[in-house]
Amino acid sequence: MTDDVEAMGPISYLVVEYPGNKMTGEGLLHLVDMVDQGLIRILDLLFATREVDGSLRVAELRDMDHDGELDVAIFEGASSGLLDDSDLADAAAAIEPGSSAAILLFENRWARRFTEALRRSGAELVAAGYVPLDALAASLDAAEAAETANA
Repeated sequence: MTDDVEAMGPISYLVVEYPGNKMTGEGLLHLVDMVDQGLIRILDLLFATREVDGSLRVAELRDMDHDGELDVAIFEGASSGLLDDSDLADAAAAIEPGSSAAILLFENRWARRFTEALRRSGAELVAAGYVPLDALAASLDAAEAAETANA
């Protein structure tokens, strides 16, 4: 492992679907804020559209809220080249036809010192993940229903 990679925090990705291609750009200000605060570092950011026929095309950066300004210009060129065709195929499977998505690969800079300490002690982060809020809510509802049924 190179020194640059060893000094990095955990790497995460998100695929955010915009049903019906309704991208407003509202979350971009928060993304910029997280970068400015040093919480994350963007490695790759792609926008893609899944056509009704199921094919996926990478969308051009554009004025998503139609206010005459390029909403994502700050991210233009945010590409490490780490996302490839297989990543796009995986994203396509998660996106409904007729929808768009943002595909984001980022370093969790907030966890960098923690993971560096783990590596120095010989430990390695071997798995990570996210639990979608809808799945968490469904699990909590099921647990509450089971508790009520057992009472």
